Amino acid sequence: MAETKSYVYEKKTVYEKAGQKIVEAAYAYADGYKTFLDAAKTEREAVAECIRMAEEAGYRPYSFGNAMKAGDKLYYNNRGKNIFLFRIGSEPINCGIRITAAHLDSPRLDLKQVPLYEENGMCFLKTHYYGGVRKYQWLAMPLALHGVVIKQDGTTVNITVGEDEKDPVMYITDLLPHLASGQAGKTIKEAFPAERLNIIVGSKPLDGEEKESVKLGVLDYLYNTYGITEEDLLSAELCIVPAARARDVGFDRSMICAYGHDDRVCAYPSITALIDAEDTKHTSMCLLVDKEETGSDGVTGMQSSLITDIIAEIAKALDGNVAAVRANSKCLSSDVTATFDPNFADVYEHRNSSLLGCGVSMCKYTGSGGKGGTSDASAELVGWVRRCFNEAGVVYHLENFGM
Repeated sequence: MAETKSYVYEKKTVYEKAGQKIVEAAYAYADGYKTFLDAAKTEREAVAECIRMAEEAGYRPYSFGNAMKAGDKLYYNNRGKNIFLFRIGSEPINCGIRITAAHLDSPRLDLKQVPLYEENGMCFLKTHYYGGVRKYQWLAMPLALHGVVIKQDGTTVNITVGEDEKDPVMYITDLLPHLASGQAGKTIKEAFPAERLNIIVGSKPLDGEEKESVKLGVLDYLYNTYGITEEDLLSAELCIVPAARARDVGFDRSMICAYGHDDRVCAYPSITALIDAEDTKHTSMCLLVDKEETGSDGVTGMQSSLITDIIAEIAKALDGNVAAVRANSKCLSSDVTATFDPNFADVYEHRNSSLLGCGVSMCKYTGSGGKGGTSDASAELVGWVRRCFNEAGVVYHLENFGM
């Protein structure tokens, strides 16, 4: 009897297709990912953690103009918020570079440049939100302060408050239920305006002071602890993030609850894949930036021309042609997608949505108004990725982002 062929495409979970050993390996891998999430709550911290991981794996710093040869494992640290890692393969560089790209930043609250003020016996920090923040989620929960302050003399002061159990935490107040009737009748945007996302940082006056004594008490603490003044905050990058560690979700521990999945859930696999890969033929690159692919500019973001500069440097060092290298390279832009949630089924198109547990989700295109404002992968590239996945036994499925 002839073998029956399957003509039907069906999404199946990793549990159904991969086998127990792979599932156990995935759970073990997730432990490393949770450690990364806890260590890398800002893009600066993520870059520092990536450098630590890379150097442990034998990668060394690269400077423009350095010589390269097959087998070299290099990284370039761009201003502490963007990192390129690349390994030189044995084939001619004109065959192109295989690139994975992801972003390291996540939605958060940044401090304004003149953030500190006192009002009615309480001292606050003014913030502005960064990224797709759901503002109501940040109220009445423990928050942590992360970042750097650059002093007048150029000294860098690193600050992390709220992560250790003995640390104080930051906090945004909310209304008591019996005072919130007016709030309840408003839209979410109206009920939780961004200008009220102010961080309370003190209520104890400094002894001997009459005017703004609470604010002076906070400044006294900052100077005695970190050696910084209020003017130093003008050249600071300080942000507010949830003061919580990564935790397993569910009795079966099959999911992870943590701040920063977007987009460290892609950044961490990208760097570990490069570090762990045994392929020595292809030149490979992992590009991790602090601003994502679409709609974000900056010298450390995905729109920076530095990526083309580094490709040009690699081509030059290996006697290649820059145009040929660029034309023959392939890049996977790695970012989060929206898994179908039955609690909000009306905002998804079920047949083409990402499904929990069905492995890597590959999205051919995104964008508003169809495909506007972003890219559309060719059928040839999707077919090539499919072959790579299938030959390697990777569990994956395709989806369209959202509806």
